[in-house]
Amino acid sequence: TYTTDTKSRQENKKTIKSLCRLSVDIKKIRRLKEWVLLQDVAYVKETAGILQEMGADETAVANILERCPEAILHTPAEINSQRALWQSVCQNEKQLIKLIEQFPESFFTTEYHENQKANILFFQELGLKNNIITRFLTSAPSIFCNPVEKNKNVIETLQRNYLSLGGRDANMKIWILKLLSQNPFILLNTSTAIQENLEFLQKNDFTDHEVLQLLSKLKGFIFQLTPTTMQKSMLFSKDVFKCSDQELKQLVLKCPALLYYSVPVLEERLEGLLKEGVSVAQIRETPMVLELTTQIVQYRIKKLSAVGYDIKRGTLESLNGTKKDFEVTYGKIQSRKERPIFNPVAPIHIED
Repeated sequence: TYTTDTKSRQENKKTIKSLCRLSVDIKKIRRLKEWVLLQDVAYVKETAGILQEMGADETAVANILERCPEAILHTPAEINSQRALWQSVCQNEKQLIKLIEQFPESFFTTEYHENQKANILFFQELGLKNNIITRFLTSAPSIFCNPVEKNKNVIETLQRNYLSLGGRDANMKIWILKLLSQNPFILLNTSTAIQENLEFLQKNDFTDHEVLQLLSKLKGFIFQLTPTTMQKSMLFSKDVFKCSDQELKQLVLKCPALLYYSVPVLEERLEGLLKEGVSVAQIRETPMVLELTTQIVQYRIKKLSAVGYDIKRGTLESLNGTKKDFEVTYGKIQSRKERPIFNPVAPIHIED
């Protein structure tokens, strides 16, 4: 913990001088994390030396220290321990320094070094490839702050539920690894929350097979919800589409977004579609369109209208999918419009 009482303290001149020698933008640090400059002890030269040893050039070093100035407050021993740990999952030092350049804050979070070490070992034993673990270290560093026992507990809960929902033992490892790769943040949930969400789905008459289907489709995001938010979203959809419980269940299986998105989000997206002249019946037929933001829907409708496609009469399927999927659909509609009409029985005029 560092002091925030900046008024009564002066900047460390030695630190500033050392940073200036490395062409670091002091103004930037003052603006973002001035408290770093007030500390009595800093390891500017040593930190820069370790980064240079790993292959960082002068510009890269300056860039790293501007983005994460607190790096200079860690001892060389701490940084070298972190370096050895990250090297155990990186292909080489070239890849490691590239990751540090992109995610300096993740690398210089040394307070949880022992937890990181234990979790890396656990993930390797679980069967996660090193390239996935490095992705976790950079994009989901918070899961490494957990004690390894907590992460093990969550994984065991998922494994237990997978089997109790009818999942095959032979496929369990692949299922768990895929779920983790898609959404490592499931490890930030508690075992109790996971259990409650699964029980909620079962109480709402989803069969074990359907619950498993939803877990796979939602890529584990279901664990970031609560029974209350899911209940509200389902009631909203039931009211909008005027459907029975069984029909609602089929809509949710077709489009898990009806379960995942909150009522305000669903409301906004529904209103956006209705303003474009789309009917509720059309949305019910193709609920997946609610996975798209209002801005994306408006852009796609405008683009399709420009080539003569009337969304009010056509199917909403043409709006669905990723950007790439839509471009393929759009291309097909456009080429149909531009293709000349050929009449096989029309006489051919031959000029002499």
